[in-house]
Amino acid sequence: MPSPEADTVIRIATALIVNPQGYVLLVRKAGAAAFMQAGGKIDTGETAEQTLRRELVEELSLPLPDGSPEYIGFFRAPAANEPGRYVEADCFFVATNKQFSPQAEIEEALWIDPFSPPTITLAPLTRDYILPLARERLEAGKATS
Repeated sequence: MPSPEADTVIRIATALIVNPQGYVLLVRKAGAAAFMQAGGKIDTGETAEQTLRRELVEELSLPLPDGSPEYIGFFRAPAANEPGRYVEADCFFVATNKQFSPQAEIEEALWIDPFSPPTITLAPLTRDYILPLARERLEAGKATS
């Protein structure tokens, strides 16, 4: 029998997507206020990487190039759109200069400077883990390659 906590956890795969200028791609789903990184729930039988590849095509028409995206960590944060729940995220790094087009449930997508104070609402995972990680990678010269 699953633990009571299992009902409060949403397992996702997500990506820190950075362009050659060092900007981070964030998306906002329809009906949501918070911006977050692209990705989604891991389906039964899928790996985190398979989920990420599927979600980037579904959400942004953005296929990943051959080879694996770089795995950068596992993070846990309050879910942005589901009070009382948490996301547990396998996060990958993706550097791209490819065009994308918001699809499916994505209402808005934008590039932000991770060093500028945001004027938008950010999901806790994005605010507390992903953007600090982007800043760290950019300062170390590892974010756009």
